Amino acid sequence: MDVLVVGATRGSGLAVTRELVEAGHRVTAFGRTASAAFATPLPGPGTVRPVDGDALDPEAVAKAVAGQDAVVVTLGISDNPLAVQWLRRASSPADVRSRGTATVVEAMRETGVRRLVVQSTYGLGESWAHLDLTWKLVFRFVIGRQFTDSGRQEEVVRGSGLDWTLVRPVSLTDDPATGTSAHVTTDHTRQGLKVSRAQLARVHADTLADPATVGATLSVSA
Repeated sequence: MDVLVVGATRGSGLAVTRELVEAGHRVTAFGRTASAAFATPLPGPGTVRPVDGDALDPEAVAKAVAGQDAVVVTLGISDNPLAVQWLRRASSPADVRSRGTATVVEAMRETGVRRLVVQSTYGLGESWAHLDLTWKLVFRFVIGRQFTDSGRQEEVVRGSGLDWTLVRPVSLTDDPATGTSAHVTTDHTRQGLKVSRAQLARVHADTLADPATVGATLSVSA
């Protein structure tokens, strides 16, 4: 499968790219520093083609989307969340999730690519009721601006008319991969409040090829 990963250079996007290459897919890794991030080949039978570009640039995104079988969006802000929330200091726009996803959706419509998997945030919608008070305070006062934009992002995805799946992980860690699979539900429930990016990447990879997940919102925990 030819898969475009938008936001591929770090965090979840990097983990997803690694997982897809290990699974034998042909991955286009899109990000502002993709060439540098993937200067060394990744292990696995698949391939990775780095493409430098900004998710808010319609022309660059359209070129990357063309010819793909599916698109995975893992956009986010890597800066200190307190600086983003209270000082408004970030290397990416605060609305990069919603605007970037809207740019991807428009490119997919124009090029006829249908399959879209977008990483969002656990705690949105009905999953809010499954958070304890501490985590609700974190979402409101530590990552409130980013949390709000994730909600807008989900609206973009649901209104896209594409074959979409939303993936909502709980708090992410960089723990090494294990043989344990993540806990995935469609009823907004969860197990713990942490899951590794490696476990999450497997969920993304499995979801791409699973037609039963089209139109579903997956809660991912461990």
